[in-house]
Amino acid sequence: MILPKHGAGTNRAIREGIGVMGSADDMAADLAGSTDSAGLEEALGAVIADRVREFRIQHGWTVGKLAEQSNLSKGMLSKIENVQASPSLATLARLSDALSVPVTAFFRGLSEEQDVVFVKAGSGQDIQHKGSGPGHRYQMLGAMRAPHDSLEPMLVTLTERTEPFPLYQHAGTEFIFMISGKMEYCYGSARYLLEPGDAMQFVGEVMHGPGELITLPIQFLAIKSVSPGS
Repeated sequence: MILPKHGAGTNRAIREGIGVMGSADDMAADLAGSTDSAGLEEALGAVIADRVREFRIQHGWTVGKLAEQSNLSKGMLSKIENVQASPSLATLARLSDALSVPVTAFFRGLSEEQDVVFVKAGSGQDIQHKGSGPGHRYQMLGAMRAPHDSLEPMLVTLTERTEPFPLYQHAGTEFIFMISGKMEYCYGSARYLLEPGDAMQFVGEVMHGPGELITLPIQFLAIKSVSPGS
């Protein structure tokens, strides 16, 4: 779910961050028997990179948008997400405020294996989708860690009509499977009638999205195939 921004702002985030660093050191100590310090630093950088990218995608933001919201450079964010730079505590505090997550969230998964992502029915993570209105629910159904983060599965539920419905563009390809309801789906200048059991695959760079919502509620599975780390 999308967490609220910290009321105490950056100072509070920094205080939380100090505690986080201590927790990270404890984790490092637990792993010291089997991993050297260089390996630990690399693992920590990879975990932070995964979390920053994960939270950015959940907001539907580009690296440039996150740079604007956090008052950090786009180049620095790109280096962090590609494990080419280690963020300072102050940088994590800025990202914490911009992404509306506690600083502790950036360390989730440091000592966890993520070869499998299991999401129980109804427990997908709600995300904000640019231009969406009331009655539009977008649930992220999990994300793998790099370098296996090439799929973005999402469950979309529409219970209210909005005019006009926003159209989208993105890199890579997309697959849609209609679960319930009935709608016209726009792709470029074409329109396709989708009913339960229907499926579509298309290139994401072409403008696309729901057109006329004929029978509510509508629910469909959307899976984006993107370049890992994008």
